[in-house]
Amino acid sequence: MATSAPLQQPQPLEGAARVWGTIALSAATFMNVLDTSIANVSLPAIAGDLGVSPNQGTWVITSFAVANAIAVPLTGWLSQRFGQVRLFVGSVMLFVIASLLCGLAPNMATLIAFRALQGFVAGPMIPLSQSLLLASYPKALAGLAMGMWAITTLVAPVMGPLLGGWITDHMSWPWIFYINIPVGIAAALSSWAIYHKRESATRKLPIDRIGLALLVVWIGALQIMLDIGKEYDWFSSGIVVGLGVVAAVGFAFFIVWELTDEHPVVDLRLFKGRNFWAGTLATAIGYGLFFGNLVILPLWLQQYMGYTATDAGMILAPVGLFAIILSPIVGRTIARVDPRRFATFAFLVFAVVLYMRSRFNTQADFTTLMIPTLIQGVAMAFFFIPLVTITLSGLPPERIPAASGLTNFARITAGAFGTSIATTLWENRAALHHSQLADAVNPGSPAAQAALSGLAAGGFTPEQALGQINRMMDQQAFMMAADDIFYISALLFLTLIPLVWLSHPLRAAVGGSKAAAGAH
Repeated sequence: MATSAPLQQPQPLEGAARVWGTIALSAATFMNVLDTSIANVSLPAIAGDLGVSPNQGTWVITSFAVANAIAVPLTGWLSQRFGQVRLFVGSVMLFVIASLLCGLAPNMATLIAFRALQGFVAGPMIPLSQSLLLASYPKALAGLAMGMWAITTLVAPVMGPLLGGWITDHMSWPWIFYINIPVGIAAALSSWAIYHKRESATRKLPIDRIGLALLVVWIGALQIMLDIGKEYDWFSSGIVVGLGVVAAVGFAFFIVWELTDEHPVVDLRLFKGRNFWAGTLATAIGYGLFFGNLVILPLWLQQYMGYTATDAGMILAPVGLFAIILSPIVGRTIARVDPRRFATFAFLVFAVVLYMRSRFNTQADFTTLMIPTLIQGVAMAFFFIPLVTITLSGLPPERIPAASGLTNFARITAGAFGTSIATTLWENRAALHHSQLADAVNPGSPAAQAALSGLAAGGFTPEQALGQINRMMDQQAFMMAADDIFYISALLFLTLIPLVWLSHPLRAAVGGSKAAAGAH
C-alpha cells in the first residue's frame, strides 16, 4: 500500500548516478519532512497576520498532517497505475505548486485549504523515495543506505523550527513555503533525469472508492472536532456532538467495509499479527506524544516567555545532533540487537526528557531549556527504525508495502491528533491554574498587596497594576499547564514499554533494508 515493487527489479545504480540519485531523493524527502515542522514556530506570526488566534493557527499543521495521512494509503494504487518514477516526480512538482499557493494565501481559510492540498500531494513522496533508493543500492548496502537516508528525515524536523524562526523574524512567513520551490524543481528534474529509464511496470487496478470516502469522512470529522472543540465548549455544542457522531459511525462503517472488500484501501487484516499491532500502536502513540509536545514548546516560549521565533527555533534545533550521529549506527546494528531493547531505551530517554521539561519554571534560562532537547536526539535515533523492524518482522515480503503504508498512516494521523489534543489540554489546564492563582489575589493576601504596592510605586494606576498582575498570572498558568502536559507525556512514554514487549522476540526477520524502508 505504501509502494509498489516493479515486476523486474532494475540493477543497482553505480558511481555518480547513485550519488546524485540519493541526493535528489533525499532533497525531496527533506523538503517534505521540513514542512511538517517549519510552521511550528511561525504559528504566532501567521495567526497574527491573518487575524486568528495562535491555537486556531494549529490548523496549519493539522490540515497538512491529516491530508498527508489520507494520501499515504493511496500510494500503492497510484504507483501501479502511473509508475513509481512518474508518480514521484509528479508528486514533487505538485508539492511545489501547492507551496506557492500557501505563500500567496490571503486568509487563514485559504491557507488551511492549500496546506491540505500540499499534504495530500506529498503523500507518495516518502514511501516512493524509499522504494527508489532501495532499488539504487545493492542489497548488501541497503541497511546502511536507509540509515543514511534516515539522517535526512531527522535533520529536517530540526532545521524546520530554526529555519522557520529565522525566516519569520527576518523576512516574512510566506517564505517558509516559497523556499520549497527551487529545492522541489531541482529534486524533480534530477530524479527524472536519473530514474526515468527505471520506471516500474504499470497496470490498472480497481480502487476502493467507498473505503477511501469513509476514510476521509471519519478522519476529517474527528480532526475538525478536536480542532474546534475548545472554541465550542466541546459536547455542549451540537456541532461538536454531530462531528463526533459522524466520526464514530464513519469509523465503524470503515472497519466493516475494509475487512470485507477484496481490494481495501487500508488492509486491516494486518492487525491479526501481534508484532504488527503492537509496533504500530507504540509508533502511533509515541509519535503523537512527541509531535504534540513539539508544538506546545515553541508556542509557550513565544507567547509567554518572550522568545523570538528564531530563539524558539534554536531551543528545538539541538535535537538533531545525537540523532544524526547515532542513526546510522542503529541502522547498521539493528539486525544484531533485539529491536525491543532499542525501542525501550528510546521510550526511557523520552520519559526522562519530558520529566526534565516538567520541572521548567518562568525563570528557566536558555541552557536549561536546551539541554532536554539535546538529550531527546538520542531517543529519536532509537525510535523509528527499531519500532518499524518490530512492526514488519514476520511478514511475507509481498505484504511489506501494505504494512509500511498502514503504519505510516497511523503515525501521521496520530501526529495530527496529538497536536490538537495537546493544545486543547494546554488551554484547559492553564484556565484551571489561572483560576487557582486568581483566588490567591485578594485583599487579605500579603503577597498580592505587596505586589500592588510595588507597582503603584512604579507609577502604575490601580487598573494597570491589576492588569500587570493578570499578565503575570497568565504566564505562570500557561507555564504550569505546559509542565502538566510534559509530566503526563513522560508517564505515557513509560506505559509504552510493556506494549513493545508484547511483540514476539523476532529479530530483523524482514531484513534490515525492508524494515528500515518503513521507518519514516
